[in-house]
Amino acid sequence: MILLQVNQLTKYFGAELILSNIKLEIQTRDRVALVGRNGAGKSTLLKVISGQLSYDSGDIIKPKDITIGYLDQHTGLQSDSSIWDEMLTVFADLLVMEKKLRSLELQMADEANYADEVRYQKILSEYDQLQIDFKDKGGYQYEADIRSVLHGLNFHDFDYSTKISTLSGGQKTRLALGKLLLSKPDLLILDEPTNHLDIETLTWLEQYLQMYDGAILIVSHDRYFLDKVVNQVYECSQRTLTKFTGNYSQYLIQKAENYERELKMYEKQQDEIAKMKDFIQKNLARASTTKRAQSRRKALDKIHVMDRPQGDEKSASFSFTIEKQSGNEVLSASDLTIGYQSEPISKNINFRITRADSVALLGPNGVGKSTLLKTIVQMLPSLNGSIRFGTNVSVAYYDQEQANLTSNKRVLNELWDDYPTMPEKEIRNILGNFLFSGDDVLKPVSTLSGGEKARLSLAKLMMKNANFLILDEPTNHLDLDSKEILENALIDYPGTILFVSHDRYFINRLASKVFELSNHGIVEYLGDYDYYLEKKEELLELQKGTTEQKSLAAREQESKQRKNSYEQDKELKKLERQRKRRIDEIQLMIETLEVEVANKELQLVDPEVYTDHTKVAALTTEINQAIEEIEALLEEWTLLEEEMS
Repeated sequence: MILLQVNQLTKYFGAELILSNIKLEIQTRDRVALVGRNGAGKSTLLKVISGQLSYDSGDIIKPKDITIGYLDQHTGLQSDSSIWDEMLTVFADLLVMEKKLRSLELQMADEANYADEVRYQKILSEYDQLQIDFKDKGGYQYEADIRSVLHGLNFHDFDYSTKISTLSGGQKTRLALGKLLLSKPDLLILDEPTNHLDIETLTWLEQYLQMYDGAILIVSHDRYFLDKVVNQVYECSQRTLTKFTGNYSQYLIQKAENYERELKMYEKQQDEIAKMKDFIQKNLARASTTKRAQSRRKALDKIHVMDRPQGDEKSASFSFTIEKQSGNEVLSASDLTIGYQSEPISKNINFRITRADSVALLGPNGVGKSTLLKTIVQMLPSLNGSIRFGTNVSVAYYDQEQANLTSNKRVLNELWDDYPTMPEKEIRNILGNFLFSGDDVLKPVSTLSGGEKARLSLAKLMMKNANFLILDEPTNHLDLDSKEILENALIDYPGTILFVSHDRYFINRLASKVFELSNHGIVEYLGDYDYYLEKKEELLELQKGTTEQKSLAAREQESKQRKNSYEQDKELKKLERQRKRRIDEIQLMIETLEVEVANKELQLVDPEVYTDHTKVAALTTEINQAIEEIEALLEEWTLLEEEMS
């Protein structure tokens, strides 16, 4: 079923053409990614489709009963309600139905209604239909759905009575996403939904969207995420859309293949045209061949000349160099405690970074990754322990919030004031490499977009020629193309890197080590992100052994530990089998109870029953008890599924 069609849509902002001749079609269960440079019009198109913005010409066609849910990349849930009460608002119609069901049950038990056969039959019929509607709309599982989504979005440790107004911006954004997911629109439109999500939550969201019943239209700069979720890609470029089938990696392959094929066709046609022109020039004046030359000229006039295929739009171009090499020891920390105003976030932090290391600092949101980086660069004091830099270490720090880029200076002066002896032309050339050209360099810094501030911050970072880069979410606000440029520049960088990122593709390409930060210190993994995942899985099953030769007693202890580990593994598998059996039992019990409820509801409309007040009251009680059992079983089922995932 076609959920949405966009035909020949055009959008202007003032006199500036933003989108032209846009064509897009989305069907049931399509997973569509919208990709393109920052400023290409992706978010604008999402807002137009969702009704947030008007458009100048063209058509948006969708069936009347289709629901569209839209999450803006800057949306945060603004509410004075508690977390639980706000999520319940999604199911307002079910709450009304549930209240009506309880009211009808009381009416059925009322002797006055019971005595009036016509009225009683009407109540019974209404109750029967309402209960069917209630079940079909998920009335017996909405609370379990809320808990499941809140758990997946990393609110499992929260008191659900917490007021939303007291939460952080990132938490409010996650709740806005959760509320939208619970509403289950036919078309889910998400603009950068992976912002503010840690890796664990990202993985959950991928799995949730893979199983989502509706269609999805999504803008994201997370390549891992796009590869896992989408099956179509629309590229927004040159104010229009081009469709590709497959995930993001397949899109890149197809795009390259299309360009090569079109370039060959263009070059082949240009060769043919050149040969025809050469033949005409040589033979037109010759009497014996003039007719052939004239014939060729007519054929040449009829040829539809192909345009040269357009390659990628202009990309940023930069590299990181160092002024001088550091010593082998770059940074070490001993018994470090970090936090704010004597309230520790993480303690017992010990690590060592050596020259040319590229270290990814990972951990869940709130564990203190940014706090650790700010403590290292002395923006925050440490609460305990020591931090020691090696010989000749020069540090350049990239702040994920671009907090140092709020001035009213012009872009040109933001860079030039730091290097006043450098010629203006050279400063402009550097800014041009970061896509600031012409009048762009005269914009006030405070008016720049997130992507522009990110590029300007990277330009300032590059100019420092430091041999130790400390980067906090450097890929935030960057489009996919700029991310790749940054990756390549950092891969070629001859210095040392410590970085925080939630971009798993970026981590995998860049990291030679992974530091996993928790509230109790750091665990080091000597490899990239895939290696880190592999070792994490191994460590869940077996404790890390020592490489030193062990005494006989130690070997016996190790053997005992292996045996215990084997027993634990057996026990875990046994528990998993028990959970699966219990899930099967629950499914069977729910089916039995639903049949029981249906049969008893049929009995309620039997003249021999509904004329007997005692039987009606007993049946109503039994039906309510069965419904309560079904709800309890559904909740248990959800918990078991979460334990197995």
